[in-house]
Amino acid sequence: MSKNYFQILRAGINTTFQDLGRENLYHIGIPFSGAMDRRNYLISNRLVQNKSDLPVIEFAYQGPLMKYFGERINVAITGDVHFTIKKNDKKIIEGLCYQNYFLENEDEIDILSTNKSVYGYFSIGGEFDLKYQWGSCSINTKANIGSNDGKKISNTQTIKIKKINQNFLSKKLNYLNSRIEKIRIIKATNFDYFSVKGKKDFFGSEFKISKLSDRMGMRLEGPKIENIVNKNIKSEGLLKGVIQITADGDPIIMLSDHGTIGGYPKIGVVISADYDKLVQLPSGSKIKFQEVELADAETLFKLYEMDTQKLISQI
Repeated sequence: MSKNYFQILRAGINTTFQDLGRENLYHIGIPFSGAMDRRNYLISNRLVQNKSDLPVIEFAYQGPLMKYFGERINVAITGDVHFTIKKNDKKIIEGLCYQNYFLENEDEIDILSTNKSVYGYFSIGGEFDLKYQWGSCSINTKANIGSNDGKKISNTQTIKIKKINQNFLSKKLNYLNSRIEKIRIIKATNFDYFSVKGKKDFFGSEFKISKLSDRMGMRLEGPKIENIVNKNIKSEGLLKGVIQITADGDPIIMLSDHGTIGGYPKIGVVISADYDKLVQLPSGSKIKFQEVELADAETLFKLYEMDTQKLISQI
């Protein structure tokens, strides 16, 4: 066994390894996967002075309780997360997101919950000992793809560490996760399948995020969106952020582990600049949609990326 490792005492609800995901595999039915909230993923790696594409532990709602064994190691958590660190001398530290901490042999870190959000990220200053598949460690549990045999991290599991960076500078970022209520979209290929009333309901009404949401998709509850052409179409390619309307008239937003083809008509696509904040909305949250033009979506994405890089450069 590696001399540096974490012992999982409690795995949490949906705890997986994620990185930036997989590119150019849609033709064989493999989606991108990767971290749901890309900005928080990138910041987590920066806080521990890692390369930007190294895998981290992503958790939803409740994270893992882990006991560390080994040499001193640098760790950080990003998101809106409540966690504590129990030192081997029994001292309890109330953790703060967006700053790094140093774990010693037999310290414990308990990621208790996210606060009015969904996803958080745990990074180490170094590299987990993981197997890559198609150039990525990202886990897709629906297809059993990725490291850890494509499965969630489980109770009593041992997570080995391949490398520890000997960089123990204290790092901190003053950052507040803001919520989003109006999701901006561009029209999708089947936009004109829907009636004037259907489009008015889609843009003018409030929707509630269903409990039936996960890394694959986000189901919404609200008015039924009227289709006047065809409720089921020949299966076509999908991409992250596409909003399909089911035969019952309910919207589903495709998320990072989505299927690569689907037969429901598509009314819109969530712009990339809003995706990170969208996925952080827990079930029961209310959202509305706003249409923007493609050129505006491109500009908004460039601004979002510039802001992300500005935040990273401050660490």
